[in-house]
Amino acid sequence: MKALKRSHTSSSSNSSSPSSSSSSSSWIHLRSVLFVVANSSPASCSSSLDRGRLKSPWSRRKRKHVLLPKQWRSLFTTDGRLRDGGVKFLKKVRSGGVHPSIRAEVWPFLLGVYDLKSSKEERDITRTQNRKKYEKLRMQCRRLKRQSDESFSSRRYSGRIIQDTYSPSSEEVESARESLSSGEEGGPDSRCLDDSSSRLLEGDDSSRRVTNADTSTLNTDSSDTDSSEDVEVIDASFSLETGDDDPDTPPKENLSPSRTEVQSALHADEDFATWQRIIRLDAVRANPEWVPYSPSQAIVSEARARRSAEAVGLKDYDHLEPCRIFHAARLVAVLEAYALYDPEIGYCQGMSDLLSPIITVITEDHEAFWCFVSFMRKARHNFRLDEVGIRKQLNIVSKIIKSKDSHLYRHLEKLQAEDCFFVYRMVVVLFRRELTFEQTSCLWEVMWADQAAIRAGVGKSAWSRIRQRAPPTDDLLLYAIAASVLQKRKLIIERYNSMDEILRECNSMSGHLDVWKLLDDAHDLVVTLHEKIETSFR
Repeated sequence: MKALKRSHTSSSSNSSSPSSSSSSSSWIHLRSVLFVVANSSPASCSSSLDRGRLKSPWSRRKRKHVLLPKQWRSLFTTDGRLRDGGVKFLKKVRSGGVHPSIRAEVWPFLLGVYDLKSSKEERDITRTQNRKKYEKLRMQCRRLKRQSDESFSSRRYSGRIIQDTYSPSSEEVESARESLSSGEEGGPDSRCLDDSSSRLLEGDDSSRRVTNADTSTLNTDSSDTDSSEDVEVIDASFSLETGDDDPDTPPKENLSPSRTEVQSALHADEDFATWQRIIRLDAVRANPEWVPYSPSQAIVSEARARRSAEAVGLKDYDHLEPCRIFHAARLVAVLEAYALYDPEIGYCQGMSDLLSPIITVITEDHEAFWCFVSFMRKARHNFRLDEVGIRKQLNIVSKIIKSKDSHLYRHLEKLQAEDCFFVYRMVVVLFRRELTFEQTSCLWEVMWADQAAIRAGVGKSAWSRIRQRAPPTDDLLLYAIAASVLQKRKLIIERYNSMDEILRECNSMSGHLDVWKLLDDAHDLVVTLHEKIETSFR
């Protein structure tokens, strides 16, 4: 998939009407609407917080076999290894998720930060090594920030933030889809933005490209005494992703044409300031729904919160409570470090949605960072500029619906919605906007258990009495998304006559889904369709 074409847009042109926008700008605008974090006005924050304190919809369904603290500890041998290679552990999580009090201990196992067969001593060594690598990444972030501040002090960027009140029309959805399928590629000039800040604030994917150029600073900066040490950490991190054990061998990501183009088109210092600015804007607007689920962070003192904010250069946070300031500062620290760790992806709106539950559960930044890295090994494809990963996932959802319900699929075809573009947001941020914090945690835990079973090579026989013999799958999320659409089949067929209406219905699911019913339906689909879907994509 070729890179999406971008048009020149100055800060003064941000007020142009939608009708004058190109198919490319419609796509960018739609992404911003789907991704932009909820308005941080006091009213909306209060509403979100109140919703988080309400009884979750999933509680209507009895939660079975939740992994309790006592059961969790009984799963280990005397030297700290999980019994039977973690099979019983994964079965427990798949059946009912994890008790909130032990999530911080369990999630690193589910995400693969710790091997299921590792001993306590081996995990202690891994934890120490990971802490050092994270600290060096943060050191590099601070140095880049100092360089950016020095070169940026005389400049002023202006930008307009798109609010959530806008609802994309079906015409814009169609225009965006045409942009995806057209395969147009802009020239080098189309990747040079006249006003980086304002374009990125509108959801432009250039934020992920910005970090690519930043790595040129990492590789060429020799004036700082700790430069070589930091570069070694960055290269080592790519080794973890690509399986290349030689830190001196350039990773495949460094050889991509898009990276070369960006490095020649953008100035590293200004680029760093641009994506850093977007991370900070997203961080201070983060949904406060997490607060009741992390008592220790909810009662953080104002002095500590402000120290954390100052340490990462956070601004414009005076309207926030101390706990939200502290949460925003942690988001900034981890997201900056990840952008250096994975410069091909860098940062894109929506990534803060995925990180927020992790830093809520895991109180140490270095541990949260490596959990996020592991999470992003699969989720990173959602944020690639070429959109290949997103299109493939939407195609899988479409095939599931077609195989399960031909009547519904024919109706979608009639509306030219068979590509399932209306579930785009669910795919990109993994249901985070449609589910409450607790629901999200439950869904992700079951999904991670499937992925951990596949990594560990657990065979189908191990799941013979779990969820009606549904085998573990890397695509459980997509089966759940398809299930959510199938649950609305009658409404869609009888009442909806446009893509716009289906899109609004999907966006209105927030807070109204029963996560355990959703998982049951998803596993039913896995049982009946898994082999057929897998075969069609081989």
